[in-house]
Amino acid sequence: MPAKKKGPIRVAVLGQGRSGLDIHCRYFKTAPRKFQIVAISDLLRDRRKRAESEMGCATYANYHDLLARDDLDLVVNALPSQLHPQGSIDALNAGHHTVCEKPLAWSVAELDKMIAAARAARRKLLPFQQSRNAPQFQKMLQVIDSGVLGRIVQVSLSFSGFARRWDWQTLQEYKGGNLLNTGPHPMDQAMRLLDFKKPQHILCAMDRANTSGDAEDYVKILLRTKDKPVIDVEISSCTTFPQPMYTVHGERGGLSGGPSGLTWRYYNPKKAAAQKVIRSSLPGPSYCREDLPMIEKTWTPSKTQQNAFAFMSKTYYEHVYAVLREGAKAQITPQQARVQVAVIEECHRQNPLSKLPRKGWSKGK
Repeated sequence: MPAKKKGPIRVAVLGQGRSGLDIHCRYFKTAPRKFQIVAISDLLRDRRKRAESEMGCATYANYHDLLARDDLDLVVNALPSQLHPQGSIDALNAGHHTVCEKPLAWSVAELDKMIAAARAARRKLLPFQQSRNAPQFQKMLQVIDSGVLGRIVQVSLSFSGFARRWDWQTLQEYKGGNLLNTGPHPMDQAMRLLDFKKPQHILCAMDRANTSGDAEDYVKILLRTKDKPVIDVEISSCTTFPQPMYTVHGERGGLSGGPSGLTWRYYNPKKAAAQKVIRSSLPGPSYCREDLPMIEKTWTPSKTQQNAFAFMSKTYYEHVYAVLREGAKAQITPQQARVQVAVIEECHRQNPLSKLPRKGWSKGK
């Protein structure tokens, strides 16, 4: 029968790992008037039993059997990273609107296949780039757009810390590594700062420090685009003294902070003394010094914004509901993500790393 056009969106989730269960299903259970979980798929029997018990939904070991259902409004692809392109194409070909977890793809060629499948099926391919809704990022954009910092020279994004890791997401075979695991969050924000224009210059360095796998756990990227600020992205697992998540360098001031709050400081050029270049020696000798009055402001997240993951998921899926039920235009598009994927692909091209022998994915029980 045709998918419902009223009432809750009937959702199926592919995969019950960290994101499938703890991000997507967790949110859906908080919004029963808008979303209803009707099916999940997972290779592992214990995860299927948990879904049957906790969500009261149908379960499948093989996601192809789930996709054969004709009563779904939306499929969420939270499969392991290496299955994101093909799993999404399969869902679209089966006639379902599809949300795909990050990384959406690891190459432009793979993403173009997904976009073509969505176009052919006349269905929506919706990238799960929820970090664009992060309250601290949205507030930073507001401050930048207000103009108080003047022309922005550089924006640094640091998603770094110190940690060792040894799971499947440390392996190139499974499209692991910091750039494809964590990277889509700051990279989507970086592309937003560049208005989704592909940078003219991309410089990337990768390394392996604390990982047990063969993929990178240190990434440094510099992006340059005409008439845009320099974007500095760091995603490191060997940083014991991490910098703030955001640092903005502007001609009149700057901004610093992250999820717990932001501080920005700037001067008003109308209230500052005019200065002219002096070609002769300064008296003394001495340095250029002035008492430049600076204005300082702060922002802290509201109570509902303090749980950033829950806030971002809620904002993202409320918009998905508006797209599928109310005809709203998608704000986060595959075409926007395509620019990010192109940059990620170039970063990997610049940094070929040795690989461990391929062993294949466990089929589960």
